Amino acid sequence: MKRTIITVVGKDTVGIIAKVCTYLAENGINILDISQTIVQDFFNMMMVVDTGKSEKNFGDMADDLEKLGEEIGVVIKCQKEEIFDQMHRI
Repeated sequence: MKRTIITVVGKDTVGIIAKVCTYLAENGINILDISQTIVQDFFNMMMVVDTGKSEKNFGDMADDLEKLGEEIGVVIKCQKEEIFDQMHRI
């Protein structure tokens, strides 16, 4: 299993979750966990996904999601789980 952390942040609009999830499904990326909140019209989502069965490499996936974010007006960032863990370790 290759776990990746995806964050999505921006002004709330209709279809953010649908568009991100559609991209993931079309590329064989499985959602393991998802959390989303809206605070005063600002959307925030964090996903843990398994990219192990995807034919996309990490760099291409991260670039694709960044472009998708620009199209829908949010910022989408991806981090490999091991990097995320090291950055948030005390």
